[in-house]
Amino acid sequence: MGKELIVVIDDEEHILELLKYNLEKEGYRVTVCETGEEGLKLIEKEKPDLLVLDLMLPGMDGLDICKKIRKMDLTANIPIIMLTAKGEEIDKVVGLETGADDYLTKPFGVRELIARVRALLRRTAREPQPPEVINIGDLSIDLSAYKVYVKGEEIELTSKEYELLKVLACNQGKTLTRDYLLNKVWGYDYYGETRTVDVHIRHLRKKIEKNDSYPRYIKTMRGIGYSLDYKGDDNA
Repeated sequence: MGKELIVVIDDEEHILELLKYNLEKEGYRVTVCETGEEGLKLIEKEKPDLLVLDLMLPGMDGLDICKKIRKMDLTANIPIIMLTAKGEEIDKVVGLETGADDYLTKPFGVRELIARVRALLRRTAREPQPPEVINIGDLSIDLSAYKVYVKGEEIELTSKEYELLKVLACNQGKTLTRDYLLNKVWGYDYYGETRTVDVHIRHLRKKIEKNDSYPRYIKTMRGIGYSLDYKGDDNA
């Protein structure tokens, strides 16, 4: 197995030199850059195994980069450790809610960062990746081709309907809140109402359910959100 590639984005040259030297000493491949714009292009091209990302960057900051990475299918699962000079709890919460997996406040110990890199890479390696095709009852979702079939017949979905179904299918049996679905499908910078989710769920049911008044696939959890929890009941 090849060495894991780590990208470090930070506007402080001494931080870049420190992390590059110590991470390479641990056997990782390391690429560094000083701006968010440069880093985003590099991430899209190289798809690293892990990203160490400074929150306070000039121009495109760490939160913006994190949002963009989580929105793109090819980069959505890259683990992210966020660095910042801020220590307030609210900054940590915002970073984690935006999609960061871990968080370190400057100044930090190099050994602690390396330990967190190892732990995050181990955890990511254990997490099963979603299959290219998800089959649930008569429903088939081809994640590689972005197509959905019911009983072998392709169903035309809008991009948001597809993304909504995909999120639900990849979390089968889990109840996902409207806020979670809104953020996951429409993005953290979207300021619409959660009713947007309800409307798209209604349209989605009309397309995939045999009888949308008695849905077999997408279940409503009153006061909470929705789940895709197919039990094989075909009596509807």
